[in-house]
Amino acid sequence: MRILLIDHHELFREGLRCILHKLSDEPNEILEAADFDKGLTLAALQPDIILLELNVPHCDGVLSIQALRERYPQIPVVVVSSEEDDRVISKVLGNGASGFVCKSASATILLGALRLALQGSVYVPTQFLLHAVRAAENNNIGKDGRCVDFKEYGLTARQMHVLAHLSAGLSNREISANIGLAEGTVKVHVAAIFQALRVSTRAEAVRVAKQLGLVWGQDSQAQTS
Repeated sequence: MRILLIDHHELFREGLRCILHKLSDEPNEILEAADFDKGLTLAALQPDIILLELNVPHCDGVLSIQALRERYPQIPVVVVSSEEDDRVISKVLGNGASGFVCKSASATILLGALRLALQGSVYVPTQFLLHAVRAAENNNIGKDGRCVDFKEYGLTARQMHVLAHLSAGLSNREISANIGLAEGTVKVHVAAIFQALRVSTRAEAVRVAKQLGLVWGQDSQAQTS
């Protein structure tokens, strides 16, 4: 696997190298850039995934994500940043990133996020999802400014929590690990969500939930289990 790491802190890159070699059983080739211009050049070597720090020199924030996605739409871009502001995370995901990982996260979370992105899904930080659920519990205001009350659709706060993770492309097993519920309990909640939204698949549930303003952000490919 070829991985492109764009970060201006050499010490952080050195630490990430050790973690990234655990991403697969085979030896990984890690390309490194200390600024965005060099990273954009190295992206021409077609890495399997790109890790980007938004604060590197010559990086123009979310516009740089767009630049990478326009040139190399097949390569997932995961932002790894010290930023933890919900507005930043929302902009990152809304501009085509396949995930956002805070630098305060564990190595396990980083590897899980990268594996999810490599599968074609989107990783959303747990705290961002939790904030979205708390907002929903207080009559969630969607990105269009519309006030949405999830209780009107027969959903509970716990089901909204599951729905938020489901919309990020997580499987039942991954949702179980993230929110501390048994996998069987997650399946029950997913079934209840299907019934409440009158759908029969995960993809339909995510689509309808976004249309209703119950969840929002980057579209993802829902898992099947």
